[in-house]
Amino acid sequence: MIRPLVMLAASLSVAANAAVIRHDVDDAKYRIAASEFAALVDMPGAGHGTLIAPRWVVTAAHTIQQRQELQQVVINGQPRAVERVVVHPGYKAVPQDLIDQAMATGEAVLIVTFLAASDDIALIKLKDPVSGVEPVRLYAGNDEFGQIFRFLGKGATGVGTEGHSPTAPQRTELRQGFNKVTSAHDRWFCYQFDKGPAALPLEAIGSNGDSGGPALIEADGQWLLAGMMSWKFVEGDVRTSRPGRYGQINCNVRLSHYRLWIESEMASNRG
Repeated sequence: MIRPLVMLAASLSVAANAAVIRHDVDDAKYRIAASEFAALVDMPGAGHGTLIAPRWVVTAAHTIQQRQELQQVVINGQPRAVERVVVHPGYKAVPQDLIDQAMATGEAVLIVTFLAASDDIALIKLKDPVSGVEPVRLYAGNDEFGQIFRFLGKGATGVGTEGHSPTAPQRTELRQGFNKVTSAHDRWFCYQFDKGPAALPLEAIGSNGDSGGPALIEADGQWLLAGMMSWKFVEGDVRTSRPGRYGQINCNVRLSHYRLWIESEMASNRG
């Protein structure tokens, strides 16, 4: 999903993160078949998660708008019943007064500060184990800075010269993109949408519609789950800015920071 700093009137926790792509690369090169990453989880409406164990999904906490009512998710095209949702105790929804202020002024610096201090992670326990889909292993390192990562999602799309409309559809075709981690510390690792010689061949950035989607780092020939799409910083008046333009910075939940919490919750909720 990536929580946008636009469309604040509707909700700051709107999904974000398919791919806004290079303007000079054919969109077909970014599209992939669902079978290439069967562990991708579709949340209801918009947003994603990743299957990390036969009965466990990790996602961004803000993808779960009504946590008590989450009844199912879709994995590999099949609905999967949900038994339990575990939201990190440090997750905080953005206060309405901050949203109201941003809508009145167009300035959202305190919203960015608030987002950066929240633990945007949740676990979903499924009623039955998923068979026929290989769960994705968590990345064990904490050396994300400077690494190339791959991300996937089905959210809004566009090109870097124009971005995308804040009202664009948030469930489109599955795409993958690549980027380079420009900072990594504590809860987050972040990246910037580059163009020209600085850009990767399939450079892209997350967009509205796929928060919670996987950010993968390759190790020993395998793509391992290092992060999840969470939020972005859009410069200028957040009421009118178009997200996804070159130069935008996005931040992903840094799973190395939460590895012990994930393992502890899974172990204590085995029954």
